Amino acid sequence: MYFDVASTAPLHPVARQALTAALDEGWADPARLYRSGRQARMLLDAARGTVAEVLGVRADEVAFTASGTQALQLGMLGALAGNRRRGAHLVHSAVEHSAVLHTAEQWERTPAGNGTGEVTVVPVDRLGRAAPADFAAALRPGTALAVLQSANHEVGTVQPVGEVAAVCGDVPLLVDAAQSAGRAAVPAGWSLLTASAHKWGGPAGVGVLVVRKGVRYSSPLPADEREAGRVPGYVNVPAIVAAAASLRAVRAEAERENARLHGLVDRIRTQVPLLVPEVEVVGDPVGRLPHLVTFSCLYVDGEVLLAGLDRAGFAVSSGSSCTSSTLTPSHVLAAMGVLTEGNVRVSLPFDATEAEVERFLAVLPGIVAEVRAPLGLDLPAPAGAAPVTVRGGEPGTGDTDGPDAGEPAGGAAGGGAPNGGAPDGDAAGVAAAGGEALVLDALGKRCPLPVIELARRIGEVPAGGTIAVLADDEAARLDIPAWCGMRGQEYLGEAPAAGYGGDRGVAYLVRRTA
Repeated sequence: MYFDVASTAPLHPVARQALTAALDEGWADPARLYRSGRQARMLLDAARGTVAEVLGVRADEVAFTASGTQALQLGMLGALAGNRRRGAHLVHSAVEHSAVLHTAEQWERTPAGNGTGEVTVVPVDRLGRAAPADFAAALRPGTALAVLQSANHEVGTVQPVGEVAAVCGDVPLLVDAAQSAGRAAVPAGWSLLTASAHKWGGPAGVGVLVVRKGVRYSSPLPADEREAGRVPGYVNVPAIVAAAASLRAVRAEAERENARLHGLVDRIRTQVPLLVPEVEVVGDPVGRLPHLVTFSCLYVDGEVLLAGLDRAGFAVSSGSSCTSSTLTPSHVLAAMGVLTEGNVRVSLPFDATEAEVERFLAVLPGIVAEVRAPLGLDLPAPAGAAPVTVRGGEPGTGDTDGPDAGEPAGGAAGGGAPNGGAPDGDAAGVAAAGGEALVLDALGKRCPLPVIELARRIGEVPAGGTIAVLADDEAARLDIPAWCGMRGQEYLGEAPAAGYGGDRGVAYLVRRTA
């Protein structure tokens, strides 16, 4: 079962039909005046009109790009160039797509005025939502552009686009609608919008850039006569026709299917914590996309978990730092201050069935238990289930007992700080006040190994005692505080590793509460 449409959706049947027809009818250059050229132009204009109708804009505001990433890059740089007299300040949320982050990084190195471009990143809460008040606080007289996604691509949280547009006033707001285009209408008030056809079931290689009338925009690339001068290069008319046809079809289906998918995702959100111990479901449970849910499992390597689900017949994705595509934690999960290890994102296609979701829920607990089996942990039972005890040695050690780490699951950590930061005061001093700390050397180990070691050995210190975990994996800064919150332990913050015998990394201090 393919449960990863947030990455790319299968080609919609309508797109396939339209593409096949357009390959025969729309292959010519739409800029030429002979018959086949005029026919291609008619198809291109009709496709532009269809996209404009679905998005609720004028046809002459729509330009087609080679991808959603290119649309974001051109939209941001073009709006910044067009508003350079206003200033060189860019504002975006902390959970935007990486294309926004990379463009912002380049902007900070771009000469502008008497210096270079400036960037302010707006934080989000634990649900992944950016507050309009925080956007308002980030704006200043020299702000040339604000950027906010319509909904997050990793956790599904819907952003307050309309409210942010209101506080932006005359500052242009670019909305990345890649995850919502075709599924839901975007609130009014934005100045620029981008989308990507392969996200809604169109062919790959077609992006959409909408620039509203009256918005100052100057292409960051050399002039070209195509796409109103906004996007250079030859347009792929057959792919654009297929993208437009599938967008209209998907929008019609969404009106019927969103409620059903919302119910299936609710089922996953409520059942996973009941079936699998030590799981954190992340993202807004209410203000979210109807088809997407993300959860993270303690003590689990995300790549191993995804491989197990793949063998069971489920294609899902992950934002974990331990997946093969990256060695750094997901910037979205990091910004939210939630668990990053063992992360699974499920995004359901329109034809997903209740039986497929139930099968996923049936196989998931066994796969997670199998991954955790060698770790020697006594895990608390999920609510409504019999106790789950998983024993065994760490791989390659021959240890089969493992110390008791079965503390009761609890609420928020007593002394934690948002996003893994140290609380007020000197963390090392706090640790010293409770007695000598037990030092766990996890240097050179990737998460989730530092967290696993902490869970295995916290039972070795008495209540009120302190453990110092030495780690140099950036994910530990996020996952150790998250573990404390999930297990009811007290996170004391960070201290220099040298004070605990380490030659690098950071000492993460945890106090056992009971």
